[in-house]
Amino acid sequence: MHKLNAFVLLAFCVLSALAGDVRAETTVRVLETYPAGDVITLGEHQTFYLRIGYSTDEPVRIWARPYFQGNEVDAGSNPSRVYAGSGEALGWLFFMEPGKQVDEVRISAGERSPSGPRAVATYSVRITGSSQPAVASTEPAWLVELRNEDKRLQQEAYEQRMSTPPTAGETLLVRVLLLAVLALGVAGIAVPVWAWWRWSGGWRVAAAVPAAMMGFVVLRIVLDTAADPTSHNLWPFEILQVGCLSLVVMGVLGAARKFSGAQA
Repeated sequence: MHKLNAFVLLAFCVLSALAGDVRAETTVRVLETYPAGDVITLGEHQTFYLRIGYSTDEPVRIWARPYFQGNEVDAGSNPSRVYAGSGEALGWLFFMEPGKQVDEVRISAGERSPSGPRAVATYSVRITGSSQPAVASTEPAWLVELRNEDKRLQQEAYEQRMSTPPTAGETLLVRVLLLAVLALGVAGIAVPVWAWWRWSGGWRVAAAVPAAMMGFVVLRIVLDTAADPTSHNLWPFEILQVGCLSLVVMGVLGAARKFSGAQA
């Protein structure tokens, strides 16, 4: 009886796994390309586009990556938004330097997970990168439509992120970061000023260097933002970088001064 129950349980698990695989089916196929053809030469800075039809039973991302003789080619390719149901996706790739070759494009689908995306289709095409200028031609309507749709959805996602109020945890993290930057900025000035006040001779001159450097950066941020509020949007990272450098320099000077046996 126990063996029968174990067998039934095992069969149920297997059938559940198979059912899950059936429900999670994703199919893709390349409908068109631009430039069109089986043998293509891309001009300098020219992009190869793929019109990809998809059907999926779960939300997935879809990527197109170039390969040559079974090895992935070093080339730029499309990121991906999340797709669901059925429709069309835009894939693309471009060469960062001439002379590259491609003999197939692998279409992968999946979510960001430790197992990674799975390859669901392969499109055979021979593509060679050239250093010559691309031949001008009219883009097909499907390319313009899919590219505009991607831009529209990206803009909507950005506006949604901007309009979503931060959580309590995010607010606390920002406050902690700002306090840490403020403390580092104060320490980056206070420590060398204290050393300049206590030390003498060449050590005093050396301590003045990080203090002057830190003061210059802070003064520049204040003056620049007074003239243009957008000139230092990443000012906390500037303070963080220079403050760390100031404290590192003071640590080195302090260790060297102690090793030399200098007196206050």
